[in-house]
Amino acid sequence: MDIREATRSYEHWLAERVPVLRRDLDLKHRLMSQDVFSFLRATFYRWAQLWPDVCDGLADAPAVLAVADLHVENFGTWRDAEGRLIWGVNDFDEVVTLPYTQDLVRLGTSALLAVEASRLTLSGRRGCESILEGYTESLRTGGGAAVLAERYRWLRDLAVARLKDQRPFWDHLRSLRTVAGRVDERVRRLLEAALPARALDVRLVHRQAGAGSLGRLRVVALANWRGGMIAREAKPLTASAWLWARNGRLAGPRYAELIGRAVRVPDPFLAVHGKWLVRRLAPDCSRIELASLPRGRDESRLLWMMGWETANMHLGSPKQRRSILGDLGRRKSTWLSKAAEQMGEAVTRDWRQWRK
Repeated sequence: MDIREATRSYEHWLAERVPVLRRDLDLKHRLMSQDVFSFLRATFYRWAQLWPDVCDGLADAPAVLAVADLHVENFGTWRDAEGRLIWGVNDFDEVVTLPYTQDLVRLGTSALLAVEASRLTLSGRRGCESILEGYTESLRTGGGAAVLAERYRWLRDLAVARLKDQRPFWDHLRSLRTVAGRVDERVRRLLEAALPARALDVRLVHRQAGAGSLGRLRVVALANWRGGMIAREAKPLTASAWLWARNGRLAGPRYAELIGRAVRVPDPFLAVHGKWLVRRLAPDCSRIELASLPRGRDESRLLWMMGWETANMHLGSPKQRRSILGDLGRRKSTWLSKAAEQMGEAVTRDWRQWRK
């Protein structure tokens, strides 16, 4: 099937499993036309169809519980139970068991396409080298979460640069349209239970966010608590789009499984309740877009950390660590950049067809 047929088929499959909003899907389709980087972020379902064929030489690599929908804008920050700022992978909607190479190729391809879209300035080859270097070093040493306190001051400076003026974040949430009609009572109860106090004056709003998950219902509870705004979001989870693409046996969402197993500092405000994810929204608890980072940043160092954090995820499958290191040792140093170039070309062909 081509990209249009794949999109119709996947969205029909998705709508049978989670609440989907047509207006949000229409917005997603427009965003997919903007540039190839946005298209990549929005179409993991299509990637899952293409990758095993385009990169068939990588499909027999050791398997791990993978992020799957990994890209350079799937990283963000949150506060841990001590109030420390933590940086790492931000989204786990598509978690599934895959060859470890899949996450690396998708991350490398996203870096390459971000370069083409002028969101990164280093070369795609150098970006892939940095990702692979960080990944390998993390795997060798057992990984470690990026706690932005005593260490990683350069990364903390990048992350907090966008926090200087928090008003646009809250102004945007306040501007969202109030939910029309009844909200599922269970969702309402989950949101209210996640707030710091009972009997708050809560307004429920619809939020459009992300690219891959744009179209799914998102309900946000907004309230004013002790002099400032607070927000909690609920969104539905389902099986990975990989299982749709490969006709795999359907299973429940594996979001909680990976964040519980990976090398990671937990977000105390994030919880999975069956097929619903509830989490805190705030300027310091959100995904980081490349455009929000200061100019002059060390992009090679940033991608090295993304590679490091990818290994933190894969270390959640500890029995595969030695096998992965052995597999990496047998591959040529340019394997990742070559695979990313091949996938970049395949994604670009789909994007051009989509734009027509």
